[in-house]
Amino acid sequence: MTATADLGFAHHLAAHGDRLALVAETGSLSYRELDRRVAAAAERLGTTRRLVLLAAENDVESLVVYLAALRGGHPVVLASTAQVPALTATYDPDVVISGAWTERRTGTAHELHPELALLLSTSGTTGSPKLVRLSADNLAANAASIAECLDVRPTDRAITSLPLHYCYGLSVVNSNLARGAALVLTSRSVIEPEFWDLVREHGVTSLHGVPHTFGLLDGIGFADLDLPSLRYVTQAGGRLAPADVVRYASLGSERGWRFYVMYGQTEATARMAYLPPELAAAHPAAIGVPVPGGALRIDDGELVFSGPNVMLGYADSAADLARGRTTFELRTGDLGTEAGGVFSVTGRKSRFVKPFGLRVDLDRVERSLADDGLRVACTGDDDGLVLAVLGDADRAARLVRALTGLPATAVRAHPVTAIPLLPSGKVDYRAVAPPPEREWTSVREVFSSVLGARSVPDEATFTSLGGDSLRYVQMTVQLQRLLGDLPASWPSMPVSQLEQLRATHPRVPMIDTTIVLRALSILLVVGSHVGLFKLLGGAHLLLVVAGWNIARFLLPAHPLRILRATAFIAVPTSLWLVYRMAVTDDVTLDNVLLVNNFTRVGAAGYWFVEVVVHVLALCVLVFAIPAVRRWEQRHAYLFALVLLASGLVLRFTVDGDFFVRNMTTFGAAWFIALGWLAQRSPALWQKCLVVVVLVVMVPGRMEELSREIVVISGVVLLLSLTRLPVPRRLLSPLSLLASASLAIYLTHYAVFPPLQPRVPAAIVWVVCTAVGCGVWLVVVRVAGVARRALAAHVRPSAPACKASEPSADAVVVLR
Repeated sequence: MTATADLGFAHHLAAHGDRLALVAETGSLSYRELDRRVAAAAERLGTTRRLVLLAAENDVESLVVYLAALRGGHPVVLASTAQVPALTATYDPDVVISGAWTERRTGTAHELHPELALLLSTSGTTGSPKLVRLSADNLAANAASIAECLDVRPTDRAITSLPLHYCYGLSVVNSNLARGAALVLTSRSVIEPEFWDLVREHGVTSLHGVPHTFGLLDGIGFADLDLPSLRYVTQAGGRLAPADVVRYASLGSERGWRFYVMYGQTEATARMAYLPPELAAAHPAAIGVPVPGGALRIDDGELVFSGPNVMLGYADSAADLARGRTTFELRTGDLGTEAGGVFSVTGRKSRFVKPFGLRVDLDRVERSLADDGLRVACTGDDDGLVLAVLGDADRAARLVRALTGLPATAVRAHPVTAIPLLPSGKVDYRAVAPPPEREWTSVREVFSSVLGARSVPDEATFTSLGGDSLRYVQMTVQLQRLLGDLPASWPSMPVSQLEQLRATHPRVPMIDTTIVLRALSILLVVGSHVGLFKLLGGAHLLLVVAGWNIARFLLPAHPLRILRATAFIAVPTSLWLVYRMAVTDDVTLDNVLLVNNFTRVGAAGYWFVEVVVHVLALCVLVFAIPAVRRWEQRHAYLFALVLLASGLVLRFTVDGDFFVRNMTTFGAAWFIALGWLAQRSPALWQKCLVVVVLVVMVPGRMEELSREIVVISGVVLLLSLTRLPVPRRLLSPLSLLASASLAIYLTHYAVFPPLQPRVPAAIVWVVCTAVGCGVWLVVVRVAGVARRALAAHVRPSAPACKASEPSADAVVVLR
C-alpha cells in the first residue's frame, strides 16, 4: 500500500451515508456531508503530493484537512500550534495550516517516499523536531486492531478528550471512523461541566484518558456521575496505579461499562497491547496481551513488538522523508515480564543511574515511595538523585537513602505542588524542578512555581494553565529576570517559544502597562486621601484596568471561576469591614454586606470595591448561560460593545449628586465596561471609538479637572502602549504595589486618620503604602503555607489543588 492507497476511514466516508459522523459546536455533520467537505479540501491540496503541516485542534476543520491529506496521498505532519515554527524550519513544508492556509509553494520541494502518510512527534519529544514516519498500512492496521479489541460499533459515539495531534487521541478518531461511529469534537477538559453536558446530550459511549485524566476524574467525583450511555473507558499514555486499575474496573462492572488498560507508543501508531477488563482484578499491574495482528516478546529483559503497525522509522530532517522502512520491529525501551501470555512493564532501560557506583533503578524508587504513600518524580545522574515530592520531602529523602544506600549528599528531595507532566500525561522528567536553593534556570520552573501547575508541557501557555492577573504580575517580573524584555503577547506564547527568548537582558526592561497603571493609581488614591497632593481619578482608572483584566484573564471562563474571583474580593473585604465596624462608628452593616452604594448609610470610601463585586456577580449570572458564553467567545468585540452600551444606559438613568453619578454601581460600572471594550479593541478604529467615548463621557462630568486628566491619560496610555520601559530596580517595587493594591486600599482608611493631624503627609503616605504591602505579604505567606499543607495531605491520585490564595482577578479589580 502506498500513501495514496485505500484507507477506509479517509476514502470511503460516503459509504456510511447519512449516519452521524461529527458533532461540534458549529453543528453536526453526517458521513455524506463529511465526505463532501473532505473531497473539497483534497481538491484544494491538489493532485501533486505535497508535505502538509497541520496545527491540529479538536475541531471540524482540522479533522477535514487531516482526512483530505490522507485521501490525496499528501504526507501530513500533525502538530500543536507551539510546534509549528520549529517544524517549519526543519522540514520546510509545502503547505502550512495553522488557522489559515499558507501555500508556500504549488508543488513540492521534497522527495516523498511512496509509503509515507503521516508524521507525528513522539510523546517524549514535544520540544524536538524529531518525528515518527508512519505509512497508510500502519494507520489502517492499527485502526482495525483497536476497533476489533474494543468492539467499536457503528452506533458508538466517542468524545475527543485527548488532542488530535497526540497519537492516542488520533487513534480514537481513526478507529471510530473506520467503523462508521460518531465523534463528539471538543477541546474542553473533563473538569468542566460543559464536557459532561456534551457526554449526556449526545449519548457518548466511550471515554479515553491518560493517567492524569483519571486523577482529574477522581477530583470531580466521576464515580457519582450518571452516564447511562457510557459503554467503555480506555486508559493509556503511562502507568496507572494497580489499585486504580482495580477500582475503575470494578466501577465499570457496577455501572455497566468496560474498562480497558492499553499500552502503546507513537512508534507503533499508538497501541500495542491491551488488558481485557476480565483480567484487571488478577493482573492490575499488567499491560495485557498484544493487539490483534501484533506480537510481543521479551529479549534480554526488554519488550519487543512486531506487527503491521510498526513505524517506517524516524525523521530528523527533510531528507529523511525520502527514506523507506528502516524499522522492522520495535524495541520499546521498556523492561518487561510475561506470565501465561500476559505481559507487564517493570521499568525503563534508560531509567538507571550509578551514583557512587551503586546501580539505582529510578522507577523502582518511585514505586517504593508510592507504596509508602508518597507520590514523587525521581530523576538523576551519576552524581545523585533529585526527587520532586508531593508531600513530605524529608521523609522521602530518608526512605530513598535507606532503599539505595546512598549518602545524604547524593539525594536531594524538595516539595512541589504538582508533578510536571507532558501533554501525553507522562511525567516530564526534564521539568523536575531543582532544589529550592537554586535559582530558576528555565521558563518551565517559573511557570511551575508561580502557577503551582501540575503539568507544564512545551505547548502550555500562561493563559491555558489558568493564569490570572495576580500571577500575571508575579510571572512578568520573574520572567523578565530570566529572559529580559518580554513581548506583549507572552501570556499566549507556549513555554517552548518563551525558552527561545533567553538572551542578554536589555538595559531597560519593558513591563506591562497595566502593572504600572495599577501601581501608580493606588499611589494616587492614597496620596490624594492623605492630603499630600490632589490628583484624583486613580480609583476610576483602576475600574478601567479591572475591566481590561476581566476580559483578558477571566474570559472565556466557567462562571464558577468568575465566582471564585468575586469571592476572593468580597470575603476578605467583608471580614476587614467587620473588624472596622467593631472599632469605628462610620462603618456599618451596609458596608460589610457591600450594598452601601445603594443605601448610603455607611462609610463612602469603599464604593470602589462594591462596584467591582457587583459587576463580577452579574458576570457570574450572565455567563452561567452556556449560550451567552458561546456568543461572547465568537463575538468578543460586539459583546463588549453591547456591555458598554448597557453601562452607559445605566449611567444616564442615575440622577443625583456627584457621588451617586460617579461612585455607585449604576453610575460607575461603565468604566469597567470601557476597559473591557478597550481590551477587545486591537484595531485602530476600535481604539479610536474608545477614545471617543472617553471624550464624550469624561470632560465636565468628573467634578475635578485632575480626575479627568488622570482617567483620560491612563486610558490613552493603555490603548497606545502595551508595555512601558522601567528601570530594572523598579520591577520588584512596582510588582509589589500592583499586587498589594487591594490591601493598601482597604487598610489605608484605618492608618491615615490617627496619623494625619500629627505626622507630615509624605510620611503618612509612605506608612499607608508600607502597611498595605506588609499585610499583603503576610497573606501571601499564609496562603503559601496552606498550599503546601494541602499538597502534603492530598491523595496521590487526586489532581493538584491550587491554594486558596488571593486571586489576581479579585485583587486587581480593586486597584
